[in-house]
Amino acid sequence: MAVPLSQALTVTSYVLRQKLRGNKHYPLVLMLEPLFRCNLACAGCGKIQYPEHVLKRRLTPEECWAAAEECGAPIVSIPGGEPLIHPEMPEIVRGFIERKKYIYLCTNALLMERKLSEYTPSKYLTFSVHMDGLKEEHDMAVCRDGVYDIALKAIKAALERGFRVTTNTTLFEGANPNRVRQFFDAMMDLGVEGMMISPGYSYQKAPDQEHFLRRNRTKELFAAILTNRKKHWDFNQSPLFLEFLEGKRDYQCTPWGNPTYNIFGWQRPCYLLQDGYATSFKELIDTTDWDRYGTGRNEECADCMVHCGYEASAVDDTFSSWSGFSRTVKLTLLPNSR
Repeated sequence: MAVPLSQALTVTSYVLRQKLRGNKHYPLVLMLEPLFRCNLACAGCGKIQYPEHVLKRRLTPEECWAAAEECGAPIVSIPGGEPLIHPEMPEIVRGFIERKKYIYLCTNALLMERKLSEYTPSKYLTFSVHMDGLKEEHDMAVCRDGVYDIALKAIKAALERGFRVTTNTTLFEGANPNRVRQFFDAMMDLGVEGMMISPGYSYQKAPDQEHFLRRNRTKELFAAILTNRKKHWDFNQSPLFLEFLEGKRDYQCTPWGNPTYNIFGWQRPCYLLQDGYATSFKELIDTTDWDRYGTGRNEECADCMVHCGYEASAVDDTFSSWSGFSRTVKLTLLPNSR
């Protein structure tokens, strides 16, 4: 199993409570961006293209904890920028652990090995390491040689110290399915808990606009990668979301499932689009016109199949019917039962 049983039960009970209350717009994962500054300049990233005065800003620990308490999501994903740059990140993480939030601390791993001593292994803390493939593909994606080897060394060090570690992979046009499958083997052999995969989103500010996947190409690529998947591959994602990537099922986006909070406030409508900000989570939910977003509704959403928009849709499908639940269980136990 790609996640501890305690985490799976926490998420399950949380979702069922929302269902029983008839709450449609509930958050599953808080996307918390405590800063935008990064120590890499990836060509496909649109998160670091801010002026210097913005890159100098960061959230305080109190602001981070308040956002998590306000929205109530059981999981907090901390991307950036590079969160390990934040001088108060160990304090922020400790505060979330005290609040029994499951944390995915997303990092490119350049600082990870050096920073491990500032953290304590916990079932609530996972280092989610950005790995976009084997050495050649990853170093090309992050626009710097040697990053793959640094990340590999950091992952090994974290695992030796007893930390939970997952990988987070974004795929673009030109990805070789066989090489991606070899990458999965390498990560599983390394001993990571699970892997997350997603197609890239075409940020308007990203330097490279030529390699973002169109929707049909996303389905073709992920079908080639995930067909006859190996038994030892563990994905830290809903199996229904993986079927969605393969084009085996269709979902509408659930942007409120992964709300984003950063230095500007609550971002409308999601982690990927910037359509204004709300000052509170309640304002975000109550005043955002959610029907304006998603494939077929918004030109900027046309090719998006990213996990922050559709993972929550798959989870909702799991708990909306017995057929969805049984399909999830079956695919979890027998990934190739198509």
